[in-house]
Amino acid sequence: MEANCYEIERLDPRFPASILELPSPPNKLYVRGDIELLNRPALSIIGARSASPYGLAIAEIAATIAAQSDICVVSGGAKGCDQAAGRSALAAGGKHVVVLGCGADVVYPRTSKSLFDLTLAQGGAIVSLDPWGTPPRKYAFPRRNRIIAALGTALCITEAGLPSGTFSTAETAIELGREIFAVPGSIFSPESRGTNYLIANGACCIADEDSLEMAISRVFGKLRMFREGAHDPLEQRSQLEQRILHAVIANPMSINELSLFLNLSSIDTLQAMSSLTVDGFVERLLDGRFAPTKELLQASSAIMHNTT
Repeated sequence: MEANCYEIERLDPRFPASILELPSPPNKLYVRGDIELLNRPALSIIGARSASPYGLAIAEIAATIAAQSDICVVSGGAKGCDQAAGRSALAAGGKHVVVLGCGADVVYPRTSKSLFDLTLAQGGAIVSLDPWGTPPRKYAFPRRNRIIAALGTALCITEAGLPSGTFSTAETAIELGREIFAVPGSIFSPESRGTNYLIANGACCIADEDSLEMAISRVFGKLRMFREGAHDPLEQRSQLEQRILHAVIANPMSINELSLFLNLSSIDTLQAMSSLTVDGFVERLLDGRFAPTKELLQASSAIMHNTT
């Protein structure tokens, strides 16, 4: 076993105090990396595995704010929003804690290997309830989600369908009295039904970037550095392209839906969309609709645009 690997039992003074708040807390944790990190203030960030560009962008913005506020970011290390949050926290110079549903020395999913390596290299930690070498098992992930909720002082949900595995994490956070930040989305988007539901039932609504920054500041008592207004990446595009981009930012649409919505010919819409796709402003989703790229949403962000 490599250095900086620990097995800590419940009576160990290094055992995270936040996890002891769980009903029937686990008897043992398996940890790789900086064990002291588990007792630091943290923001847990979760979201859809099959995330939209919108969900990914929000995860990255939330993680950047946390990292620049010296708040640790906790995620499940899964594809989609979890990976996006972890990578952004590390890119902003912050710390990342991954909680796994398999052994802490097992890489799952395989696409997260570089994220796990970088997490440890930059002083983060990987945590599991399961002994070394344990493979991933479906029933282990709800148990894992309880730890994600407990380690965070607050829980940020960037995008989630309904039903969704995200809700086991949210339920535990509610039981522990943690505040939940939920990001709203289109009422027509399946990926936002879960977060919209949580908002309707009392979660803190993150209506814009300032709301997110102020919510984090309020809960953690930390105010991030001053930032200037956002750069508008659309200002150099034609009026037609701007109309199309504003439409798909509000709600991803197909070519036919856009044509009808904007009262344009299908040819004009297709030509404009082709140009926007080539230039990296929009991308085609698996269901055929077009959505703004994560890069476009980040370029519109005052937080991501002013990270120095």
